[in-house]
Amino acid sequence: MSEFRSTDSEVTTRDYLDQSRSEIGSWESNAGLPLFPTPEELAVLSPFERFAFRVTHRMNQGRWKRFWTWCQSVFGAGWIRLSTYHLMRVYGLENIEAVDHARPILLVANHRSFFDMFTVSTVLFRRTRWRKQLFFPVRGRFFYQSMAGMFVNLIMGWWSMYPPFFTGGDKPLPEKREFDKYSFRRLSQICREGAGNLIGFHPEGTRNKSANPYSYLRPQPGVGKLIKDANPQVVPIFIAGLGNKLARQVLGNWFGGEPIRIHFGKQLDLSEFIARKDHVRTYKEIGEFVMSKIAELGDQDKRVMANYGVRRQA
Repeated sequence: MSEFRSTDSEVTTRDYLDQSRSEIGSWESNAGLPLFPTPEELAVLSPFERFAFRVTHRMNQGRWKRFWTWCQSVFGAGWIRLSTYHLMRVYGLENIEAVDHARPILLVANHRSFFDMFTVSTVLFRRTRWRKQLFFPVRGRFFYQSMAGMFVNLIMGWWSMYPPFFTGGDKPLPEKREFDKYSFRRLSQICREGAGNLIGFHPEGTRNKSANPYSYLRPQPGVGKLIKDANPQVVPIFIAGLGNKLARQVLGNWFGGEPIRIHFGKQLDLSEFIARKDHVRTYKEIGEFVMSKIAELGDQDKRVMANYGVRRQA
């Protein structure tokens, strides 16, 4: 095996792989060695971004990942449950119970609140018993560019906001496109290999700030490319009732806030798309199909809320 030397470290490829072998525990034993970026990919990051990536990358491996997953399931899920239990309404949990838990599961959901996937993960930790570990790909800005971002990743996500992407969103950093190539390879690996891997993904790419909870942004082709490349199990989710102001959201649990509704759909059959050639059109069609299934769950929520309104008036 050839060696490479990092631009900001004296650790060689061989050193890193030897270290990784000792770090990988039973949860990732059948998932292969975690990929590491090349020197060229790392070189486009600032020194702090490289530091933040290296720390978070380590925290998402082996014994560290198991430890932070335990923290997530006990402390993270505990305080979210305490803050939402009066409002929480969950539908279709049997759909995610029915999938193969020995393979990765890609959770695709609409995106209206900063707390969407944290709430979903709390439901899964507290209401299902199969082994799981969470990954939430995020924009590298903030979470990987400041100590404050790393702190939020720790206390909110238990380091699960990983891997980072820098070139998407409203303020892309195109000069870091080379590193995003690595992040996509790593995300594909997580979606392809590893029992218990749960990956939270928002096909819309950014938060929908419309007042209408049943409106949706156009899906980005990235979700289609990921599904085509990794072929994970895909479960759609519709989420509504969450706000973006933490204090107001927590107080609403005791003072009559809006019900929080989480609808889990059935695993999607994407075999028709997987059989097609790799092409941007295919990626877009996969994204549109996925969003259509999320929208169907939104229609289901409309009926639920209509009945809820009738009961409140009775």
